[in-house]
Amino acid sequence: MSDLLGRDRAALWHPYTQHGLERETLPVVAAEGSWLTLEDGRRVLDAISSWWCCLHGHGRPELVAAIARQAAQLDHVLFAGATHEPAVALAERLLAVAPAGLTRVFYSDNGSTAVEVALKLAYQSCQHRGEAERRSFIAFEGGYHGDTFGAMAVGDPEPFFRPFEPLLFPVVRVPLDAGALARAFERLPGQVAAVILEPLIQAAGGMRVYSPSLLVEARRLSREHGALLIADEVMTGFGRTGSLFACSAAGIEPDLLCLAKGLTGGTLPLATTLAREEIFDAFLSTERSRAFFHGHTFTANPIACAAALASLELVLAENVPARFAALGGRIEATLRAALSNGDVRNSLRRLGGIVVLDLPARQGDTGYLSSRALELRRRALELGALLRPLGNVLYAMPPASTTEEQGDRIAHIMAELTETI
Repeated sequence: MSDLLGRDRAALWHPYTQHGLERETLPVVAAEGSWLTLEDGRRVLDAISSWWCCLHGHGRPELVAAIARQAAQLDHVLFAGATHEPAVALAERLLAVAPAGLTRVFYSDNGSTAVEVALKLAYQSCQHRGEAERRSFIAFEGGYHGDTFGAMAVGDPEPFFRPFEPLLFPVVRVPLDAGALARAFERLPGQVAAVILEPLIQAAGGMRVYSPSLLVEARRLSREHGALLIADEVMTGFGRTGSLFACSAAGIEPDLLCLAKGLTGGTLPLATTLAREEIFDAFLSTERSRAFFHGHTFTANPIACAAALASLELVLAENVPARFAALGGRIEATLRAALSNGDVRNSLRRLGGIVVLDLPARQGDTGYLSSRALELRRRALELGALLRPLGNVLYAMPPASTTEEQGDRIAHIMAELTETI
């Protein structure tokens, strides 16, 4: 065991890790483009963009330079009662490219906190408008929105949050079906504060892709019943699905839009919740008690905002959504040609730069907690790629820096995994 791994084992507790089963962590010492360099000199392809956040590739010079410039000028200042150029400029740029109708940007730290902000804004704005009966949220089965308590409540409890269920507020959870959503509204007349969803694809729930028509109906129904629509684009934002925002691909405009992960190009923690002006207005008052009492120490950190602004300019200048669509198409085509199992080939699906397939379930060993995931991860690393399957669901979501040759390699590794595990 290397000194680094030994020190890690003695001192650290890793996320989403069962340390009784996962004995070895990946000793990463450097990264460039789509490559991760390990302690022993090996290189592996970052085929999942380091948990879906590395947008352009590791070590992109424009982002490194933006971070260095901002760190030398202003590293941090509180955002309660203060402001700075990077935060203002980023907010202006985001609002200019976001779905129409969004006029305010609230900063936080990560995807889960962006969702917490949206849930609190939705609920409290109803209270401020005198609609005290609007206390219910509708969410979809298989959804995942983060690990803080509000985000856990609107996420599907299996398999992540069941132990916390007694502590979570009740949520009406429906299948991915417009009729089921309509019936939920009918059962709760005038009681729904908001509907929350992941547009076009449920990520941690198994990379389940669904029709834009459901988004259109969710928008129509929420308006019809006076509820807000929260779009959790923490993963889908900034081109992953082949359009800048997944909502835009469906032609809908949410009331609240949550962004994180790719916001800074994967360099620093930062999140935003974009809101309509009428939501902001519900808090506007001469009474201090009506303010939105939510904030984080590093809210709108100038360095992170500068990185995000530089990243967004790259997204637009290099048409990153189109690059993801082309890369995903290449991986899908190569993978389809390489697959020998007809059932696995039939499960193959793609949305933008996200390519997914389902492996046959083993009896008694299915779902996210399947032991197969650990085997797949180990074998993928041996073959030269970092992949992190969701149980029996194997997917790739590489950064935009991935070349056609690297995409082909990822596809062949995925194909081999279907044969050897």
